[in-house]
Amino acid sequence: MAQPLSDESKGSTQGELIRDYAPADGVSWRFGRPDYAKVNTTYFNHRTIAHQEGSLEALVQKLMKNCQVEADNVADVHKWKTMDTAKFKLAVNGGCPCNAQLMSEIGALNILLGETVDYSGSAASVEASRQIFSDAFPEGVAWEVLEVYTGPPNLLFKWRFFAKYSGTFRSKNGKKYKGNGDMVNVAGLCLAKVNEKLAIETLDFYYNPEEMTRPLTTTLVDVTQRAMEDEAADPKVGIGGCKSALDNCALM
Repeated sequence: MAQPLSDESKGSTQGELIRDYAPADGVSWRFGRPDYAKVNTTYFNHRTIAHQEGSLEALVQKLMKNCQVEADNVADVHKWKTMDTAKFKLAVNGGCPCNAQLMSEIGALNILLGETVDYSGSAASVEASRQIFSDAFPEGVAWEVLEVYTGPPNLLFKWRFFAKYSGTFRSKNGKKYKGNGDMVNVAGLCLAKVNEKLAIETLDFYYNPEEMTRPLTTTLVDVTQRAMEDEAADPKVGIGGCKSALDNCALM
């Protein structure tokens, strides 16, 4: 039986419940019980807006944070509750949609990033991607809803990703870069369709994945290594999504 999230992970010890995911019976955590205490500090210290309790923005933000907990930490899609797994599809920038099982196997982050100049979603496992970005962002990767434009069942909202680059990043070419402590900020849009129980049926993300990975490659740890020029990079660079990260993108 999976242990529930701690109060620190839920955010309640900092005065606001920002996630309240409760695992279903029989669930096993993929990497042990998730700990969001550190990233919550990043979130509360650097968010741009505190949404009013009960607002549509607060509801959508909690829904997406709970979805992230589940997608990243529960491998068995039959135990998922935040998504309607029979209908669920995730697409990035209009690319090929991926279903729940494929997202669990590949990892949501690998699908969202796909193939960029510096990162390969098809070459990194779920475990590898987790380690790469944990090394780059030791204080955690925070995420917030900025504005919600339409209510359910079709939720159109603007979001922001933010994290302090204080660690080290290893690119897909094996080069290692060191952070300067600056905040990496990425903004985008998402169109989410939910059912009457607010279970997510589809997620369509629109943003530039390069804005997440390019800022990580400014300072080489070993200055004798020459950074690869953009024009010499892998020609398979895509726009995120499983179309660019996977050749066989059939829905299962």
